[in-house]
Amino acid sequence: MSFFVGIDVAKATLAVALRPSGVCFEVSNTPAGHRKLIRRLKELDVERVLLEATGGYERPVVDALVDIWPVVRISPHRARAFALAMGRIAKTDPIDAAMLARLAQVIEGPLVRAVSPQQRELQGLVDRREQLVGARDDERRRQHQTACKAALASLKRQIKGLQLEIARLDRAIAEAVARAEQTIAAPLRSVSGIGPVTTATVLAFLPELGELSRRQIAALVGVAPYNVDSGQRQGKRRIRGGRAKLRRVLYMATWSAIRSQPDLNARYHHLRERGKCAKVALVACMRVLLIRLNAMLRDGTPWRPQTV
Repeated sequence: MSFFVGIDVAKATLAVALRPSGVCFEVSNTPAGHRKLIRRLKELDVERVLLEATGGYERPVVDALVDIWPVVRISPHRARAFALAMGRIAKTDPIDAAMLARLAQVIEGPLVRAVSPQQRELQGLVDRREQLVGARDDERRRQHQTACKAALASLKRQIKGLQLEIARLDRAIAEAVARAEQTIAAPLRSVSGIGPVTTATVLAFLPELGELSRRQIAALVGVAPYNVDSGQRQGKRRIRGGRAKLRRVLYMATWSAIRSQPDLNARYHHLRERGKCAKVALVACMRVLLIRLNAMLRDGTPWRPQTV
């Protein structure tokens, strides 16, 4: 009999539910707890394991399980929406784990891939840089919210320190990219507008680039437009879902590419002339850039600027 496993992840514990048996148990979210979980699951014919993304607390157990069984990781709002759809209003760790096990039976989500040490290093560097950039931008905004000279001086010192730390991380990211798989990194760096941070983010968080269709890669990143229609009403198509971290760096990379690549520049301004707002036109260019990068890596061809 095949078993489906749902794991509700907390900082210190893992609530584990098995379906269809209905068994639920708990282990610690530590290497010893992961080994205990693996020993118990190896006694069963496990078909799929499903858990939520919980801000990084799930990463160690995912790394422990991904080489043994198919693992699916979903966003918390999807798990909660499924529980509500099934009429489960109460929320406890065992109930959540049971709902995740039930969802594991029906979900059609992409499987989590094993993460190499190089990829994990890049993820850590990119995550830390994003945190510092957010902190720096918050401090910059606070400069306009105070008239106290001492507070302004403190803010300026903090911003300067954050800038120095961001510069150190930029150097570390460039060095990590240079050590990374050059069959992917080198083609990406050859594209005008794609810098070390964008390259590192793609290497760390989009290993599927070059392996999926144009529609699949656009949906995975979250730049695919979806219909919003009901009956005779036709709403505006809009993007949703996907990997926000990738979308943020692609947003800035596309602005740079629009300035340096005539074909993307012409596409952007053509959409603006047709009455599209700036953000809609930019997202369309993001999608085109992503699809072309995907095709370049899939086919193993160099970047070829298109004629206007």
